[in-house]
Amino acid sequence: MAVSTVYTVQSLNSTCSISKPTKTHLGFNQKQLVFFKKTTTTTTRRPTTVITCSAGDTVVIGLAADSGCGKSTFMRRLTSVFGGAAEPPKGGNPDSNTLISDTTTVICLDDYHSLDRTGRKEKGVTALDPRANNFDLMYEQVKAIKSGVPVEKPIYNHVTGLIDPPELIKPPKIFVIEGLHPMYDARVRELLDFSIYLDISNEVKFAWKIQRDMAERGHSLESIKASIEARKPDFDAYIDPQKQYADAVIEVLPTQLIPDDNEGKVLRVRLIMKEGVKYFNPVYLFDEGSTISWIPCGRKLTCSYPGIKFSYGPETYFGHEVSVLEMDGQFDRLDELIYVESHLSNLSSKFYGEVTQQMLKHADFPGSNNGTGFFQTIVGLKIRDLFEQIVASKTGAPLEATKA
Repeated sequence: MAVSTVYTVQSLNSTCSISKPTKTHLGFNQKQLVFFKKTTTTTTRRPTTVITCSAGDTVVIGLAADSGCGKSTFMRRLTSVFGGAAEPPKGGNPDSNTLISDTTTVICLDDYHSLDRTGRKEKGVTALDPRANNFDLMYEQVKAIKSGVPVEKPIYNHVTGLIDPPELIKPPKIFVIEGLHPMYDARVRELLDFSIYLDISNEVKFAWKIQRDMAERGHSLESIKASIEARKPDFDAYIDPQKQYADAVIEVLPTQLIPDDNEGKVLRVRLIMKEGVKYFNPVYLFDEGSTISWIPCGRKLTCSYPGIKFSYGPETYFGHEVSVLEMDGQFDRLDELIYVESHLSNLSSKFYGEVTQQMLKHADFPGSNNGTGFFQTIVGLKIRDLFEQIVASKTGAPLEATKA
């Protein structure tokens, strides 16, 4: 359960304040530290002085996807766009799921599991089931962070399957909540400044999950298959429907360039961008709003079999008008990616070739030779631009839109 300690605020400077405890009513729109307690009874704890900076300036990004669908890689690309590598909290729990850089803090929503691994097994529910998650605490703490208030967030330990003691999370410039349910609760959805859904087809998801869980976590093929089948009904009921709320969807499908392909090594990736989202202008190929099909392979882009095909055009997605940029195939040489980049507009890049530079910088990341890494990088640039526009709108400073 959540326990709130309320603080009065003494001015420190224009961007920071010192908060000291006082007796007052509990309200989440005041300066307070939102505590997490695993116990079922409310206990008191000695309040401490809290320094809070840049209150109310935090931009909140939601990233939804099923387990093993590339959220971690996306987060690494995103934090790189903002500068600095994201690392676990120094001196904290070594099993923390949180990643912190100079400007970003990424938390895993698994930390809001209300049932540990044993508890879920006893009750016969999966982690995808809302009954296994504490959405009230999630909402309260995301709202607090967005308002500039530190929180003590629980930690779900993926190694032991237990819920560990909480960790202190301070409001960053960019606060990313990634996991299974960032858009499930309407209250949390309202707090998001931008939302992304990674939509991985069943065929691709199975291949990725085998690679991760067998190679990195030592799971057997049989256990992975059983886990996927056990999770599928809950995924269809609680996770997949969230994509209708996303501002951008990265959809990963088997290639159409190889007839009857069943290896899943070559991918067709679609970047679905919702129209009319504040501070977000969809990327387009050649001519905005037109329907384009482009095979760029030739003198300026090396392509081995089965080649590369791009397409772009308007569509309707869950009743929303969207623009869709699609890439089928994979790159042979990332340094030649700048040729493709030069034909795209509304990238929100700071300079010519920034997308290519980011891709080369992380050439060893999964998906760097296909549309998953390419579109994740583009979305990262768009989020940076969105953040800068939001900050500019709050300060009243003019910001020239980048059309690179």
